[in-house]
Amino acid sequence: MATAALARRLGASVKDAGAKKGSGWYSSHMAAASRAILERIPLVDFTLEIRDARIPISSAYEDLRDFPPSSRRIIVLNKTDLADRRQTKFLNFIQARVRELKKDDQLKYTTTIMLVGIPNVGKSSLANSLHQIGRISAAEKGKLKHTIVSPLPGETKDISSLKIGSHPNIYVLDTPGVLHPSILDVEMGSKLVLTGAISDSLVEECEIAEYFLSILNTSNEYKHWENLLAKEDEESSRDHKTNFGGNLEVELRRRKQYLTDHTQDFIVRDVRRTLFESISSFKGNLEDEKELSKLIKVQFIALQEAFHIPLGSAKDINHRVALKLLNLYRTGRLGHYTLDPIPRNAK
Repeated sequence: MATAALARRLGASVKDAGAKKGSGWYSSHMAAASRAILERIPLVDFTLEIRDARIPISSAYEDLRDFPPSSRRIIVLNKTDLADRRQTKFLNFIQARVRELKKDDQLKYTTTIMLVGIPNVGKSSLANSLHQIGRISAAEKGKLKHTIVSPLPGETKDISSLKIGSHPNIYVLDTPGVLHPSILDVEMGSKLVLTGAISDSLVEECEIAEYFLSILNTSNEYKHWENLLAKEDEESSRDHKTNFGGNLEVELRRRKQYLTDHTQDFIVRDVRRTLFESISSFKGNLEDEKELSKLIKVQFIALQEAFHIPLGSAKDINHRVALKLLNLYRTGRLGHYTLDPIPRNAK
């Protein structure tokens, strides 16, 4: 399959980058964090393994494989709003596990929960969400601190403790993201870098964006945009008639002012339209790697206009297109995708 070939090529680049001493993803600080986390696991009451719902298998925390399954270990799927909603329902058993834990009559006065996971799966965001819940009932209202959240992998450097509740006292430990020192499965490597668990700087952003386009082009996600685009056109036409005159001129000035901001709704709409039309009109075989690559090249050229990128060298233009496209994918503006195959017997 053409998409699998692109995934293997990207994964091989990720694997090669990781093998370079001193420049890969497994730094000395990550190794130290891994040791510190392993030392604390037997000491905490609960371990919450945070995974990315888009890659529920590839984002597994490898170090936990050395520990036997336990009711004190809970797998939490984060970023479900970015995954294919139809394939995340099988993980509802997590809620049942939590209800069972509440029946435990051996709760101590102080309970400690440690969050673990690979980089950029949202551990710090979850810690802050628990913090917000704690602010409602904690005696120390206004005194509970936030943990820093960043869209970049590896920004959490140390294990931090946040108090999220009182009576009993409940603490959550937010930990740095840790990856395995080596990734043997090249397709797993491509998924990790596409979702942002591995820094884009290790490989070419254009290569990552090409992999995303191969996934989009061979999925049905773009078909959902047909009715959406028709509805947006209708609303735009209605607004155009309503705002004819001064208000329309203000709107046109606003659009001109934000032409370089790819997160603006009107630009996202143009990007969706560009991708929808390019895929719908393509007559080649998307299962053929050369044909798929031909479509992707056409899309990069068309996206230059959709993103309003000024003229420059082809390399610079493609790099800017890739950065903007990846941002829209990672923030859910271009659909929902589950990249790992879900086991048939999963419930």
